[in-house]
Amino acid sequence: MSAMFKQTFAVLIKDLKSEYKTRHSIAAVMLFILATITIIVFGTAGEILSESMTSGLIWIIYFFIAMTSLARSFVGEEERGTSFLLKLTVPPGPIYFGKLIYNIILSLLLNSAAILLFFILAEASQIENITSFLITHVLGSIGIASGTTVISAIISKAGSRGALFPVLSLPIILPIILIGIDATKAAFAGRSEPTDDYLLMIAYSGIIIPVSYILFDQVWKD
Repeated sequence: MSAMFKQTFAVLIKDLKSEYKTRHSIAAVMLFILATITIIVFGTAGEILSESMTSGLIWIIYFFIAMTSLARSFVGEEERGTSFLLKLTVPPGPIYFGKLIYNIILSLLLNSAAILLFFILAEASQIENITSFLITHVLGSIGIASGTTVISAIISKAGSRGALFPVLSLPIILPIILIGIDATKAAFAGRSEPTDDYLLMIAYSGIIIPVSYILFDQVWKD
């Protein structure tokens, strides 16, 4: 078990170092986020967004961030030609968990940056329950990363990766998006903690991660 933790940590550190060396990719995603939020600002023409509209837009932004950033952990291995070496040196389990943790960290950082920009630039509704909003934000980011990690492994071997990733990911992460929108609306409205939504989001990741782990062994070896 300790060997698996060490190997998982090694894969995570490798990906973080690789991301640091190619900082232009993160910069490109940040520019995409800025462009998306700018379009929203001009599209709403300074109008104060309702709670429902704000919640929906936030999760649309989350979705587009995932589609532009979370496939890179496996796609990058194929593009650099390092996937074969990774297969030879590390078992599938640590590779999956290393990539999953990396995607969770990336999702949390990018989504947090997007939310900050969104509230700075857009005339959004006030958050009445900040604690609820932050819990939803963290659980949603983890859920999106959990749902897309194994999909990114599948599409990394395909030719039309850019088109396949959103098509395959949407049905998988749609439940967490719908739950997240409902929990976000509750945070804006100041309603009591949406415990049922929290439990559903935790259950989503709790189901998706073990299933993905089981599937990953076959996906990675093929």
